[in-house]
Amino acid sequence: MGRKKKFLLGLAIALLCVVSLFFSTACRRKAPASIEGTVDSAVKQVSLQTKNVLKSSIAGSWYSNDANTLSKEIEGYYQKAEVKPLNDVIALISPHAGYQYSGRTAVMGIKSAAKQYRRIIVIGPSHRVPMEEVLIVPRATHYQTPLGEVELDVEFINKLLEHPVFQYVPDALEYEHSAQIQVPLLQYSQKNFKLVPIVAGHCSFGTITKAGRILKGLTDEGTLVVTSSDFTHYGASYDYVPFSENIPEQIKKLDMGAYEYIAKLDSKGFLEYRNKTGATICGSVPIAILLSMLSPDVKTEFINYTTSGELMKDFSNSVSYFSIAFCGAWQKSSQNEPPENRSELTEEDKKQLLTLARKTILYALKNRRVPDVSELGVTVSEVMKIPRAAFVTLKKNSQLRGCIGDVFPQRPLYKSVLLNAINASFNDRRFSPLEENECNDIRIEISALTVPSPIASPNEIRIGVDGVVLNKDSRSALFLPQVAPEQGWDLSQMLSNLSLKAGLPIDAWKEGASFLVFQAVVFGEEKEK
Repeated sequence: MGRKKKFLLGLAIALLCVVSLFFSTACRRKAPASIEGTVDSAVKQVSLQTKNVLKSSIAGSWYSNDANTLSKEIEGYYQKAEVKPLNDVIALISPHAGYQYSGRTAVMGIKSAAKQYRRIIVIGPSHRVPMEEVLIVPRATHYQTPLGEVELDVEFINKLLEHPVFQYVPDALEYEHSAQIQVPLLQYSQKNFKLVPIVAGHCSFGTITKAGRILKGLTDEGTLVVTSSDFTHYGASYDYVPFSENIPEQIKKLDMGAYEYIAKLDSKGFLEYRNKTGATICGSVPIAILLSMLSPDVKTEFINYTTSGELMKDFSNSVSYFSIAFCGAWQKSSQNEPPENRSELTEEDKKQLLTLARKTILYALKNRRVPDVSELGVTVSEVMKIPRAAFVTLKKNSQLRGCIGDVFPQRPLYKSVLLNAINASFNDRRFSPLEENECNDIRIEISALTVPSPIASPNEIRIGVDGVVLNKDSRSALFLPQVAPEQGWDLSQMLSNLSLKAGLPIDAWKEGASFLVFQAVVFGEEKEK
């Protein structure tokens, strides 16, 4: 492989590892006519009748999976936490490291909230799954830790899902510790509350303020908002070494600089400080969302601050932990944030997305990097900015040349097309990376997906209309809607092939499997270039 192709392949792997490569074989040679349809909010809602328990994925690692051991550990933190009770706490900033590092600081904040809440919203950042302009909520009715089950506020979650900025991406929440780490601590002190766990991706200030308005419009006097964040991550392990002398003092100065903006409830100033200093505050987006929700008369209470460097007597690598309370009342909005209009893609939108895909590929071949959309001269409409998953398919002489995509909406549609155009070109493991001399021979096709929704039985699948994701025994596989008609499969044949694709026995779909279905708007260049 030449140096250029090696570079591009490495570039694609480094930047686009979020895409699940085993989904690439969902693509075949032909595509049917486009399937038009909107994402109805009812499709995205959590069922109120069927109990669906989301179990902690960090029990046994981040904290003990034994109920008695975990309860005694938390009890020890509570007994040692000497804090002033605050009767009007409406929000907290709380750390999310392992309890041996940040448990005491976290408990001090939670213990200061001296009342019971009907609803607790926990907003944490995404460490595992890269996401842009989107916040993730669960499709479940309960959350389970070793200390028992907590009921999720399904009605509240369904109202969030009416807004495209809130989506469901399973891995982003089910394996993310930042929100989960708070739950046992809350269970110990709070009784009969409903939980709303949220994981936030990288968001612009516009998306942050939008999410804040939506959440603020749904909160009431019985709501506590907990934002989960650690502060400065210092050291080579975190690729952040802005100073090498007086390290403890410098870290504290950096953290207290951030706290000054938090104390002033200055969301924009806080983000500008983060950007200016490069401060590695992992939960900066959740914090900024909270600050945007608070009214000017809310008071900030400094509860506790410490660092892992201080605790471990080693500042070669150190993480900072704050516990901060906000006291006051939720200010009623004059009206709730209305759901955005989910207009369909126009023909011009489709044309621009296809142009975006082709220009992206050519740019990457020429410049050996992923372009920003501003460098491509493509018009991005408001509909293209809504989070939506997409597959990009390349065909050469009517044969598949590459196909990779997202399954769940992790970023705006235009960004999904841009990244997956590169992925399909250089990171489809079935093919060698695309070469410049092939560009005139490929035809580009885009499949813009609706949000995958669970179904109770595979008999609900509509051949030629629904794409399908099969999950069983930690294995998954996907077919786009056009695959079954292309192959001439009936439902049983399609599910049998989907089982094989997942590395399961041919009849694995018949028992113990779960299914998600989605639809796709499919459009492509009229002829091969």
